[in-house]
Amino acid sequence: MSSAKQIIVIGAGIIGASIAWHLAKAGARVTVVSESGAGGVATPNSFAWINASWGNPETYFRLRTRAMAEWKRLAGELPGLPLAWCGGLCFDLPPDRLEAYAAEHSSWGYGIERVDAKRAGQIEPNLVEPPDFAVYVAEEGVAEPAATARALLADAERLGARVIAGTVERLALTAGRVTGVVVSGEAISADNIVIAAGTGAPAVAATAGIRLPIETPPGLIVHSRPYKKLLNGLVHAERLHMRQTAEGRIIAGSDFAGGDPGENPEATARDLFAVMKAALHGADGLEFEFHTVGYRPNPTDGFPIIGRAQSVDGLYIAVMHSGITLAPAVGLFAAREILEGERDPLLKPYGLERFA
Repeated sequence: MSSAKQIIVIGAGIIGASIAWHLAKAGARVTVVSESGAGGVATPNSFAWINASWGNPETYFRLRTRAMAEWKRLAGELPGLPLAWCGGLCFDLPPDRLEAYAAEHSSWGYGIERVDAKRAGQIEPNLVEPPDFAVYVAEEGVAEPAATARALLADAERLGARVIAGTVERLALTAGRVTGVVVSGEAISADNIVIAAGTGAPAVAATAGIRLPIETPPGLIVHSRPYKKLLNGLVHAERLHMRQTAEGRIIAGSDFAGGDPGENPEATARDLFAVMKAALHGADGLEFEFHTVGYRPNPTDGFPIIGRAQSVDGLYIAVMHSGITLAPAVGLFAAREILEGERDPLLKPYGLERFA
């Protein structure tokens, strides 16, 4: 790999942080530009589930399981990352669909255990109503999202990266190639630009004439005050997905991506908190602290956009909703593609050209 390449990464969420860290570790000269600071916008509002769970075709499942393995590799290279392989208990689908998911993913090699109410109660003793039928995947986990992004960026700085705050006004182009960015009126030159700005990516890409087909649905998550340990891992019940953070907060959404905040997000949040509290033994003293409404960068077909922008030389795009799961694999694969020209086969379906 060339140590001479100067690369600007736009975005300091989990995807931008991972790409910056992998590039810096490979010897590139990296500048991270972020308007919102370390952690980005969507990342701090994430449920932060690391998984290869239901609803995905096998090609995407393979990318996600590779990413789960890369999280373990990354944790070995950067000890202290706030990861927990706590397992996930799922019963938010009708029994026939849940069984179909379990059969399919088991055939693909996913470590699914079918559980009854007794076993579910052993996994999560504080559930008021353990499900009669659920599936459990012990290898699923969480990454405390903002703290993980900050840790990656801090180590990238140790490796020589520069992190600056500012607004990217536009990409600089010469003869169909990006040559840098203009940040708060100042031009910064680079050999390659990476757009990893989540919901802000379409506006940046548009300055180079590129349309990113992305939707940004809102997702409401409620957060309790720190509390004694009630949950061992992830719980995905019908319209109630919850987990307990490293600092003891129980966070929940009506879906892991967060639910519809409605016309009165505060009222929606308090109603959801009441449902969460009623679902757990020992939660009498649990107190509501705040809610967040995050906006997820969802490509319109539901799958990531990862790869070079074919119409503009030197520009790489990495925008997706499942950023927490995919971050270490995307960082590794993007660094290799940018520095060596080697595109991992797992990324084949996810180029921007599929929307042409």
